[in-house]
Amino acid sequence: MFNKVLAATARPLACDESVLSASRIAQHDNAKLLILHVLESDSSIYRNYIKHLRTGEEIVSGEAYPEEVKEEFYEKCSGGLKSRDEFEIHIAVKVPWMEILRCAREENVDLIVLGAHNGKADSEERGGTGRTVGSTAEGVIKHERCPVMIVNKPIPESKVTFEKIMVSIDFAVELAQKQGSKLYLFHMLPVPPQPEYAQTQYESDIRKIRQRLEEEFRNELPETIETEIDTWGGVYPELEILKLAAEKDIDLIVMGSHTKIKGKLQESRWYVGSAVQRVSARSVCPVVVITDPKVLKKWEG
Repeated sequence: MFNKVLAATARPLACDESVLSASRIAQHDNAKLLILHVLESDSSIYRNYIKHLRTGEEIVSGEAYPEEVKEEFYEKCSGGLKSRDEFEIHIAVKVPWMEILRCAREENVDLIVLGAHNGKADSEERGGTGRTVGSTAEGVIKHERCPVMIVNKPIPESKVTFEKIMVSIDFAVELAQKQGSKLYLFHMLPVPPQPEYAQTQYESDIRKIRQRLEEEFRNELPETIETEIDTWGGVYPELEILKLAAEKDIDLIVMGSHTKIKGKLQESRWYVGSAVQRVSARSVCPVVVITDPKVLKKWEG
């Protein structure tokens, strides 16, 4: 399904969740694996001033140090990855999300795999579920058109076939066809926090939504794809998506982040919706975020 997979790692001295997950996907699909680490600087002006990974000493990154980082990575991850000749390591300097985009576009990759790098909870009322992905993952999702996979832990080898895929409505058919997966379609009915929203009205709305979804997808989904549609009410979409994923033991969640920033100068830029942020930050299984459904055409063949 994939020809080139890019793993962006923030921890080059360890095989982190993004590297191990990308490696297992690449092995399963016989794809080329690219690994990128960006040497981040505390200075917004002098990007070549970085901290040594081991000593913490501030140094100027030249030609020698990136090669040193590469050798350290080979040594630490030699047991968990394919042979040294079957993957490439790229070391860059400057802003992480920009370098990830640059590498992805230069190499024409089909999938980017990132760690979530959870931030602080933004709402105590949600019991910590307000955590969002880090600025690097957010920057990549906002500007990249190819699928971006967010992982909180390594994908187990037994799950890399993605037999159960949960889709928040969009981008369903192509993915399930290619993987031979069972498809779970989910829609949450926003329940207004008002006592006058009676149970009978709620049940009527749920029936109408389910009927509409079944009618919409009946002609689009081939009979060969096993499909299950779930619809219920809730207040916070991320909580209900995670709830269903846990109940069904989902292997992969696919979401669309397809809201554009308004304004003539930013017409082509997207922002990451709050549900995508919070699901990606908390999900046990990997989450693929897609801004452009046309990219799925690259997975054919």
